[in-house]
Amino acid sequence: MTRSILATAMVAAAAASCAHSGPPPPLTRDRERESLEQAVRWKNPSVTAVMTLASKYMAAHRNREGYEYFGARSKDSPDNMLFLALEGMFQARMADEVPLLSRVSWVEQAIAKLDRAAAADGLPRYLRGLVFVELPQRFGRTEQGVQDLEAMLANADKFPPGLRRGAWRGIALGQALLGHTEKAEEARRNGSEKDTLLTDFSVSAAAGFRFWPPEVVQVGEGVFVARGYDFADIAFVVTSAGLVAIDAGTTPATAAQALAAMRSRVDLPIRAVIVTHSHWDHIGGISAVAGPGVEVIAQSRFSAELALVKSVGVPFHFFFGTGALASGTYTLAPQRVIASQETVRVGDQRFVLVPVHGGETEDAMLIHLPDAKITFVGDAFMPYFGAPFVGEGSVEGLFDTIEKIRALGPTTLIHGHTPLTTNFTYEVLQPLESALASVRDAALASIREGRALPEVLAVNLMPSSLSEHPDAVIPFLLMRDDLIQRLYQQRVGYWKADGEGMEVFTRAELARAVDLLGGGREQAFVESTATLNERGDFAMALRMADWGLAAHPQSAAIASARRRALEGLQATNQFINPFKFIIYSEMMKQDVQPVPGSARSLSAAARAHPAAGGPQVQPVNAGLPQE
Repeated sequence: MTRSILATAMVAAAAASCAHSGPPPPLTRDRERESLEQAVRWKNPSVTAVMTLASKYMAAHRNREGYEYFGARSKDSPDNMLFLALEGMFQARMADEVPLLSRVSWVEQAIAKLDRAAAADGLPRYLRGLVFVELPQRFGRTEQGVQDLEAMLANADKFPPGLRRGAWRGIALGQALLGHTEKAEEARRNGSEKDTLLTDFSVSAAAGFRFWPPEVVQVGEGVFVARGYDFADIAFVVTSAGLVAIDAGTTPATAAQALAAMRSRVDLPIRAVIVTHSHWDHIGGISAVAGPGVEVIAQSRFSAELALVKSVGVPFHFFFGTGALASGTYTLAPQRVIASQETVRVGDQRFVLVPVHGGETEDAMLIHLPDAKITFVGDAFMPYFGAPFVGEGSVEGLFDTIEKIRALGPTTLIHGHTPLTTNFTYEVLQPLESALASVRDAALASIREGRALPEVLAVNLMPSSLSEHPDAVIPFLLMRDDLIQRLYQQRVGYWKADGEGMEVFTRAELARAVDLLGGGREQAFVESTATLNERGDFAMALRMADWGLAAHPQSAAIASARRRALEGLQATNQFINPFKFIIYSEMMKQDVQPVPGSARSLSAAARAHPAAGGPQVQPVNAGLPQE
């Protein structure tokens, strides 16, 4: 939300009688938003789906659409206070689209809706806080807004990751309005300068990507997961003989930090390391966890998959940071390889090892603890069906993995990245499998008909079976388009049905052709990119700006418009697609600093009397993790 809710309009007498229209309609489709709109209309949608949809409207500045959509949902479901709070939030955000003489009453109506919704506490109160800290002080709601956001942070474990950065930003704005300069500056260091950047993700050239602050959590009897120390998680299983590590992180430094944190809980030596697959972020720290006498166990196809990974140059560096090795230098020679299901005993603990053709790699291995009914699945459910920049992955491998998991009979799945663990639970496997099978069958039929990839994606299939399984909606959307693209790339040659690939042009050649349309004018690219940004067509705007810079490489105006497109893409993908978030952040050369993992810097009152916090909410940024 911007400070333009009222302040800008009230200081300019010349513009006092005018209302600003909202952005014009986009030229491109946001298929994810369309699907979320459908899913949130179904009965009892998941909170994750609701909040992800709201973030989509916010990132594209489609405030009127958000207001109208959630207003309709609130009318249909009057007892759902989250819908009412979102209606009020978007009503306040679009205040500058209302004629000035009606603006105060318009905002007061939004305030009344937010107050009513906030009585339910939890997310509605958090949303009220975000709005109140940006209202002009004439409304007298700033202090309440700060209290709402501090209450959320003080009780953050009852809220999803992905909200803390926005809360800190809001506290900074509110404290500044209240004249508390030092408190505002302290909160500002923890938050974001942009109202659309809310995620708890952090990313930088030096440290790489993190989903959230580091911590060790216990997920079962003697089973722990170290998360936030690295791009991937490392699990530890306590046995009578010592610790068994599941995977080894990306670098020796981060793996050592995770191991030290684990030993602060249970101080035992490592006896074995079991590797779920051969990707960079799961084997790079092996030297820190596998010393002399430690057995390393992997799947029999490990070496072949590692050779494939090492043969591909990864052009993106914000994933793992400067401490990571180059992709071609990773090495690991397991002492034992598993070619068929077998049980390995370490001390008093049994590990059932099951090789599978996983959805991400050919060397995937399930690690099942039969006594705890916990199964470690690595990245077999990685939504990209392999790294997007590597020719790997298997749609059928995913279905095979689901079948093997059912045969093991776990109650809990632990993935290689916490957002996957949160979203891809055992309970969603059956509805997810059914929905993805529908997409697979439809996509294969389209490929046989010779349809081009954009046409196949445009179908935007949302199986109605998902309406009975709201928790499967986000996992499905995380996978749907990538499933189609992986199938298409693995079955279609380099000449495509729409002519793509028959003639290949460089970016400079395309730029010169597009430059002809603008008469060779730099300003034509500036205006076109700005217009696309205004419409929320950020991906198309980025393409236009790149062409513009190829034709006019010294243009500061085009470079500025390009950055605006990247900011839009960063915000749009912050809850649904971490890989894109990382790459767009790298294109901007922008570090996103970590959010504090605790509620430090809060007022004493907030720490002493936290809010009830409302319902437990699933993290939305699991869009998934990744490699």
